[in-house]
Amino acid sequence: MATLELIGLEKSFGATPVLRGIDLEMPDGEMLVIVGASGCGKSTLLRMVAGLERPSAGRVVLDGRDITGLDPSQRDIAMVFQNYALYPHMTVFDNMAYGLRIRGLPRADIRRRVEQAAELLGLDALLARRPRMLSGGQRQRVAMGRAIVREPKLFLFDEPLSNLDAKLRVAMRAEIRRLQRRLGVTSLYVTHDQVEAMTLGDRLLVLDQGRAAQLATPMEVFERPADTYVAAFIGSPAMNFLPATLAADGTAAALATGALVPFADGLRDGPDGRPLTLGIRPEHLALAPDGLQVVVELIEPLGSETVVHGRVAQGHKTGDQALVVKLAGPVPPTDRLAVWPIPTQLHVFDRATGRRIDPVGDESTATRLARAAAAR
Repeated sequence: MATLELIGLEKSFGATPVLRGIDLEMPDGEMLVIVGASGCGKSTLLRMVAGLERPSAGRVVLDGRDITGLDPSQRDIAMVFQNYALYPHMTVFDNMAYGLRIRGLPRADIRRRVEQAAELLGLDALLARRPRMLSGGQRQRVAMGRAIVREPKLFLFDEPLSNLDAKLRVAMRAEIRRLQRRLGVTSLYVTHDQVEAMTLGDRLLVLDQGRAAQLATPMEVFERPADTYVAAFIGSPAMNFLPATLAADGTAAALATGALVPFADGLRDGPDGRPLTLGIRPEHLALAPDGLQVVVELIEPLGSETVVHGRVAQGHKTGDQALVVKLAGPVPPTDRLAVWPIPTQLHVFDRATGRRIDPVGDESTATRLARAAAAR
């Protein structure tokens, strides 16, 4: 077990910057999930921690020791890849034991470690089999067992579940989380799957084009996204964004339809007429007879809930503004719906920068700390 610190980590390939000044501190035993769109730098960051890529600038510090220039074999880090990377001609036992044999451990120690890991992962009866005789989930367990037997200071997971079917992915996700908590090993987990990110991580690092867009707990990222990129990435279906302007002395947003959407609390700053982006999650729109009129384009029945896709009407015409609504239970076929946002669930962003604007009394932890530091 160990702490991990990334200090000003940067990476460029030629003139193309991939990571831009990543700063991060992980306490002992934390599971941190790195999430973001394809090409945002997730795997590059993981590979730099592993030593498979050298940073253009910055340092990697593991348990107080600067390992930036060390070879991967000297870092005491174990990595689980998405493609398993098992030796096809070796048994499960030999695949798990291979790294220990390379290190010259006694046979008795190797057998003890492999058998303990196999029992932990439910692989006891499979130790004599070869990879071709295993299912995808079993192969992923073997890959995890190979990492566990090394007893490393840090686990790295590079999208380990992306090759599994949906049902198995759910089961393995829960298994990885239980295993990480039981072992208490500090872990970095990379994924593009927001469900994996929300359910696995103690904290999330959301990357946007190589920058840290937000670092916070999963619920804080969901409830108080730092900007429109984070807001759009976390949540399914994605958050709706409506252009608006500040109105009524900062107590409401005026939509393009002319409707006034009141805030539960006023905004902290800004004059009336300030351009805003109003963020509303589909599940935070409720049916309301006098609400926004939505011209329905598609209804997706999902059993316990229904997702409705449409466009906000402007008078008798269909407007250009798309809107997605998630409602509980079935929805009968219809051409129009009237909906209204729940005031306490609104998200307000500056239209020019995309940054979150905190209503009075609804500051994020990061914002409160920044304000307190500025006041001292």
